[in-house]
Amino acid sequence: MEPEEGADRTPLLKESPPGTSTGTGTVPACCSARYNLALLAFFGFFLLYALRVNLSVALVDMVEPNTSLAKNTTSNVCPEHSSTINVPRNTSGKKYSWDADTQGWILGSFFYGYIITQIPANLGVGYLIAVRALEGLGEGVTFPAMHSMWSSWAPPLERSKLLSISYAGAQLGTVVSLPLSGLICYYMNWIYVFYIFGALGVLWFFFWMWFVSDTPETHWSISHAEKEYILSSVKDQLSTQKSVPWRRILGSLPLWAIVVAQFSYNWTFYTLLTLLPTYMKEILRFDAQENGFLSALPYFGCWLCIILSGQIADHLREKQNLSTVCVRKSFTLIGMIGPAVFLVAAGFTGCNYELAVAFVTISTTLGGFCTSGYSINHLDIAPSYAGILLGITNSFGTIPGMVGPVIAKNLTHNNTVGEWQTVFYIAASINLFGAIFFALFGSGEVQDWAVSGYHLHRN
Repeated sequence: MEPEEGADRTPLLKESPPGTSTGTGTVPACCSARYNLALLAFFGFFLLYALRVNLSVALVDMVEPNTSLAKNTTSNVCPEHSSTINVPRNTSGKKYSWDADTQGWILGSFFYGYIITQIPANLGVGYLIAVRALEGLGEGVTFPAMHSMWSSWAPPLERSKLLSISYAGAQLGTVVSLPLSGLICYYMNWIYVFYIFGALGVLWFFFWMWFVSDTPETHWSISHAEKEYILSSVKDQLSTQKSVPWRRILGSLPLWAIVVAQFSYNWTFYTLLTLLPTYMKEILRFDAQENGFLSALPYFGCWLCIILSGQIADHLREKQNLSTVCVRKSFTLIGMIGPAVFLVAAGFTGCNYELAVAFVTISTTLGGFCTSGYSINHLDIAPSYAGILLGITNSFGTIPGMVGPVIAKNLTHNNTVGEWQTVFYIAASINLFGAIFFALFGSGEVQDWAVSGYHLHRN
């Protein structure tokens, strides 16, 4: 049986006696080991998403335009929106005659490798799909691993701040990668999109290996005061049991509330992440350079929202004494219902370029509230098993990335406004269902099965 909703099992760190090593006033955030970890994680997720989404822009430039389709659908698609920049573009990149279904499989292939872990394209489409799957295989462990690290590093009343900083890197990676990929395709060659971001990822790896450790105890430069502050704040929420209580984990309704919320949110997120450049080109008729910048705009808004909502969430919990479950559910409702409403509205803007971009931007921006909602709820209900729980929820949350692009591409063979409205309707409906489910069954308390003793547990 799950515990009744009540007072959070969260140490009120602000009540520590003044002058003690666990008092928040004696362990500033500036230059601290925990915030340095958040910053390095920020750049790590920045590169992860840059590597993930660059193909979305490059693919637009890799595929030969279907002139016969354009002739048949000109009455249903917006007139061409010409760029005001008259710089000649580079056209040396090789073109491939991939149809809409093939493009859907290529865009979704990343997630086939990604879900298992929770060669150049000119060798054939199969090789490209295989390489993207391997890329997803490597990235699949990152979010569960980061959650496991934060279970040891993040004081309960700083979770929203620290995790929002680290995971916001994913949004900024999208913001930078989309327009930069567009510029690279426009002025250079789409092949350099993969070379440049790949090299940056290798460079980041060396910094991560040098400056980061799994726990505060093993960090080479952490201060004694900060180490004691972190350890004393998390010790009552961690377990000593050696075996993982799989039966109780899989029977936990609060966990399944996160699963449903993450699946639902990711359906919208991954659909836009992989297909927004195509929508910008085929429906709104922006060229490659404008496409990259405008496709990035929604994720810039989301990045700002993630950073701000993390600060607000912890402020509400610590200063306003709102319960964790109240904050998590409220932020999830805003972050899922808001995007659903504006996504549907975007489908009815017709060829109003400004309004379409504005609605998609607002939709994606509001989704940033979910990072301080269901997204870090694993650490609230089971800090010791946060990595395992995220592995479970992320496995289900990856399914939309696998099937969403394929379904969307199958629904938009003619690239008409009506077809894209259907895609937006489906995404919004799934989002709405996930928000309601989490509001009904989510929890903010450490679950009984997640606590056994009061000593540090290693994931």
